[in-house]
Amino acid sequence: MGTVSTILDKIFGLLKLIGMAALTCLMLLTVADVIGRYFKHPVFGSVEITGFLALITVAAALPFTYRADGHVGVEILVRLFSRKTQLVIDLCTRFLTLVLFILITWQMVLYAGSIHTSGEVSMNLNFPTYYIIYLLAAGLLLFCITILESFFSTLRQLRELNI
Repeated sequence: MGTVSTILDKIFGLLKLIGMAALTCLMLLTVADVIGRYFKHPVFGSVEITGFLALITVAAALPFTYRADGHVGVEILVRLFSRKTQLVIDLCTRFLTLVLFILITWQMVLYAGSIHTSGEVSMNLNFPTYYIIYLLAAGLLLFCITILESFFSTLRQLRELNI
């Protein structure tokens, strides 16, 4: 898993930069739009661009956040259990999360293909939305790989506990 972990570290470094850039652009666009609205010249398509940038930010941040354990977890009851029981619960949770997000990723790819085939574009800018949906699907695929890596890490910890 060392090679996979190293590759994921490099990908996550790039994703962090993409997420930061998207979030910065989102902030600057919002400021420009608010100032423009004050002077009766809002930024055309700002609502669509804001949505696209927010989606890019989430797609870029999700895998890194999961890997860094930055998500919210409720551990009040689980902390009372033995380490082995905690790992089994963690393993089950990671497995169910993986199954769920594999299904979501698969459906995103199908949805993007459907939108691509139909030629659907955004309302104001006429931007092909399937690009953004494929981008989200790629972020979710990396998220699934991250969950799988965590699953094997938890499995390894559980095996070490049994030895």
